[in-house]
Amino acid sequence: MIRMGFLYSALLLASVLFVTGCGESQGDLKAEAPPAAKVEHEQDVNSVKVEHPEQFPLFTAIEHAATTQLVATGVVAPDVARTVPVISIATGRVVEIKARLGDTVKKGQLLMRVQSADIAAAFADYRKAVADEKLAGTQLERAKLLYEKGAFSLNDYQTAEDVENKTQVDVETAAEHLRVLGSPLDHPSGIVDVYAPVSGVITDQQVTNAAGVAGLGAPNPFTISDLSYVWILCDVYENDLSSVHAGETAEIRLNAYPDKVLRGEITNIGPILDPNLRTTKVRIEVANPGTMKIGMFVTATLHGQKKEIRAAVPADAILHLHDRDWVYVPAGEKTFRRVEVKAGETLPNNMQEIVTGLHAGQQVVSSALVLQNTAEQ
Repeated sequence: MIRMGFLYSALLLASVLFVTGCGESQGDLKAEAPPAAKVEHEQDVNSVKVEHPEQFPLFTAIEHAATTQLVATGVVAPDVARTVPVISIATGRVVEIKARLGDTVKKGQLLMRVQSADIAAAFADYRKAVADEKLAGTQLERAKLLYEKGAFSLNDYQTAEDVENKTQVDVETAAEHLRVLGSPLDHPSGIVDVYAPVSGVITDQQVTNAAGVAGLGAPNPFTISDLSYVWILCDVYENDLSSVHAGETAEIRLNAYPDKVLRGEITNIGPILDPNLRTTKVRIEVANPGTMKIGMFVTATLHGQKKEIRAAVPADAILHLHDRDWVYVPAGEKTFRRVEVKAGETLPNNMQEIVTGLHAGQQVVSSALVLQNTAEQ
């Protein structure tokens, strides 16, 4: 019994020493680790209180000189001055189409062939005019001969000369009519060929095979547009018109290619205001690199000439949350407050322009995402 009691006491003493040693080791490890950042959530969701604010470095917003700018949406449209309709003087039926909507064509390229009875009528007029001119020429020679021999009066000779001159005019007119219709004088045909008057892209087509062509009074069979330069038509609200001036530059970003930036010039500010939307059309001319298609949606940034002083902060200081931009500013008592801002252009050295919501000289948290993640834990 004495041995058993002694053994039990020894085991109890060893257990106490082991637990004490582990406690001291864990205490040393905790003393070496940095204190955890404790976050206290207040009722205001935009306020964050931290235990160790020194873990979140601050940056003082710097000044950035920028020009006034306005962002507007727009659409790509063809330049009216570079758009040419293709017309057919002759009426008739389309027997062959050589081009289609969207094709790129060259000047003088065959677009379609039309079977027309106008050629036959015009050629008949031409042959009659030639015959009349030949007869008038013969009569003029005879009148001249008789006048020289005194057997013909001067009045009759002048009349014959006048008739011959008029028949020459009739021949020239009939020949020009045939040429306008597209038919040669020596080999007239019932088929009229219609050619492209300029080079460009076919942006409109109103005919198909076997369709009828009614001449000048009908819709144009084709429309060709030179798309090397295009228009950007933007809607600008009435309240923003004071910051838009003709001759100023604009940056164009296509919705299809948001990474590509094109530059254009404001050439016209519409004189008519939409009474419902209270907007007017602003026209921007842009050189087309080949990627701009008619009807594309774009975002246009209109730059003015007035200089403004804005704030600039590191890009990491801006938090993009719920389609908005935010920064954290110190609010005292170990507290940071989330403030909504409007970010502008990206600047060199990983800096970001702040259009509204922050002024130069104010302090912001250098890494807003780190503070946000800490606050959500």
